[in-house]
Amino acid sequence: MRVLAAGEAATDRSFTLAEFSGVGAGPWTVPHLHRGFEESFFILDGSFSVTIGEQVTEATPGMYLLVPRDTRHAITASDGGGRFLTLMVPGGLEEMFFELGTLPPNAIRDPVARAAISARYDSVPV
Repeated sequence: MRVLAAGEAATDRSFTLAEFSGVGAGPWTVPHLHRGFEESFFILDGSFSVTIGEQVTEATPGMYLLVPRDTRHAITASDGGGRFLTLMVPGGLEEMFFELGTLPPNAIRDPVARAAISARYDSVPV
């Protein structure tokens, strides 16, 4: 994750804009939802299977997807991985990723590790 805009000084925590990238295929998140904010994705490179509610979208470069509050979602990368922008409104969720980054590799996909941290950041595994 690379944070492009976030925090008190840059956005008054009204939003966070971040870039996510990776080379591996497979799940990049566990299924989860956010009660207090919306999240959206703009695909830059690669392709992803993005589940929002019950709908599965094969997302390719140039596609924009919105995840409304209280909506289950998950992201799985296709072969070769890829890159996308994430807009979180309001901001603050980047702090969860920073904390997850202190854990062993692949912790973001570990339901037990993620649940222990994500509950503090309005990211509820479902």
